[in-house]
Amino acid sequence: MQLNGKVALVTGASSGLGRHFAMLLAAQGATVFVAARRASALEALAEEIHRTGGACLPLAMDVTDAASVADAFERIACEAPVPLSILVNNAGVAQTRAAIDVTAQEWLDVLSPNLTGAFLVAREGARAMRRDGGAIVNIASILGERVSKGLAAYATSKAGLIQLTKALALEWAPLGIRVNALAPGYIETDLNRDFFASEAGQRLIARIPQRQLGRMSDLDGPFLLLCSDQSRYMTGAVIAVDGGHLVSGL
Repeated sequence: MQLNGKVALVTGASSGLGRHFAMLLAAQGATVFVAARRASALEALAEEIHRTGGACLPLAMDVTDAASVADAFERIACEAPVPLSILVNNAGVAQTRAAIDVTAQEWLDVLSPNLTGAFLVAREGARAMRRDGGAIVNIASILGERVSKGLAAYATSKAGLIQLTKALALEWAPLGIRVNALAPGYIETDLNRDFFASEAGQRLIARIPQRQLGRMSDLDGPFLLLCSDQSRYMTGAVIAVDGGHLVSGL
């Protein structure tokens, strides 16, 4: 699934899955614009990709600010060697808090980047792709289809993102723009490794049918499929990578 000659944008690329996806796309030959609010982390990522022979350009962007998003896409249009053809909507935040205690501002703090921000970025992406087509991959979650205590805002945002994926897929199919979603289950990262090693974390793992956490590399195949022309006849799809969590018994 070589992506030589493609230009990609990954939001929320300063750490975690976004960083992993950016490195993966660059390794496949794409020129990757990496976007987030933390400029220093993006510059370090770009340097690492350059050292391995990839092409990467850091890009300051606040997905919740329509003007910031528009400015970033204008820069991509000026600096990219060819038009944008891959957009990865990964920026987002999580918040664990009992719903009864969530303030209006805390609710918006999750919905704004996870859902509204994804729409603003996708809209600008579609405007950039409307002539030649492309692939938009929204990073959702299995919590968009199931729920867990203390995550009302996050689960709602991801459920909305899944519906947004389908709505945009329908509208933009005539433009040759494919919109799909990747829905990870519990994936081990530096941020959650200590929790999953705890007793509470082990109890959660025991509820996964495969009885194990996913690795970031487990997302690589489905992710590259959605980014590449190998999925040319897929749009509006949601691919879960979750060890069977969504089909587990209640």
